[in-house]
Amino acid sequence: MKIFVYEYITSGGPLEDGVNQPFPRSLLREGHAMLEALARDFAAIDGIEVTVMVDARIESDISFGNRQWIKSSADHHLWFDRLAGDAEKTVVIAPEFDGILYDRTCRVVACRGTLLGPSPDIVELTSDKHRTSQHLAAAGIPIVPGRRLSVGDRLPADAAYPAVLKRLDGAGSLDVVRIDDAGQAGRFGELPHAARLEPYLPGLAASVSVLCGPQQRIALIPCCQRLSQDGRFQYAGGHTLQDEEVADRARRLAQAAVETLESPLGYVGVDLLLGDTAADDIVLEINPRLTTSYVGLRAAYPQNLADAMLQVADGRRIALPEVVRSIEFDADGAVRFAPDA
Repeated sequence: MKIFVYEYITSGGPLEDGVNQPFPRSLLREGHAMLEALARDFAAIDGIEVTVMVDARIESDISFGNRQWIKSSADHHLWFDRLAGDAEKTVVIAPEFDGILYDRTCRVVACRGTLLGPSPDIVELTSDKHRTSQHLAAAGIPIVPGRRLSVGDRLPADAAYPAVLKRLDGAGSLDVVRIDDAGQAGRFGELPHAARLEPYLPGLAASVSVLCGPQQRIALIPCCQRLSQDGRFQYAGGHTLQDEEVADRARRLAQAAVETLESPLGYVGVDLLLGDTAADDIVLEINPRLTTSYVGLRAAYPQNLADAMLQVADGRRIALPEVVRSIEFDADGAVRFAPDA
């Protein structure tokens, strides 16, 4: 079986989209870590031939599978369409902003390829944070309240502060900022992007990755997120959540959120804010793609998670072994095991 694993930033996507400004190094670091981890896991499965695209300007230590070097926008367009059309399965890892993830998933379908991941309809829904929250709330899923703001709007003086301002289609904590009070809000100026303004709530930031298929949804062990304390919420990695009662709450809430989607497939990440009790837990957003947590989760499980994802997506029911060791991981893929592991 041929599997094409595409990660937007390291595969030369900005070349085709005419993006001249550099992306934050955090996105490049996380993108490379996800590509390397997932492609390596697929390559370890018997009968799987993995192909990746690599931007020739980026130093990459990926030395397995088939590599297609990308030197221009024409290269990127040609090889994406060719590889997506030729592969039995294509995994798209890309940011939601500016419709990038949606565009790439649509192109896989247009090339008559097969997505190993959520459909364009799911991507379109979940790429809009406000629309996602409304969708979840309508299904009875607890969410943080918020209001949608348009390009050119100013932050409202009557909002509840402190608050969190998020780009409507953001990814990787890009353009996320805490607004402490109305005075700071008044100095913020006109918004360059559509956004969502939410009250800042205390709690434990966590994520749950769910393997999805037509017969089964498997919520992996939740991970606590390590975020910067400068009001920008930059993601630095995380660790597996060991409190069994809290982990069970997180899994159930994440699965309930994923069940509201129509025929989800592949890997879906759910970001949560966990409170003191189950009644305080809320869903923050849904990521319709592989998330950086994968680099740590793959080390926590005794089974190849890429193989598990493939089996579940193909409609097979599996029993995933329990986590055998606690891990902590950085956004760049570095993993550390608990002392008692």
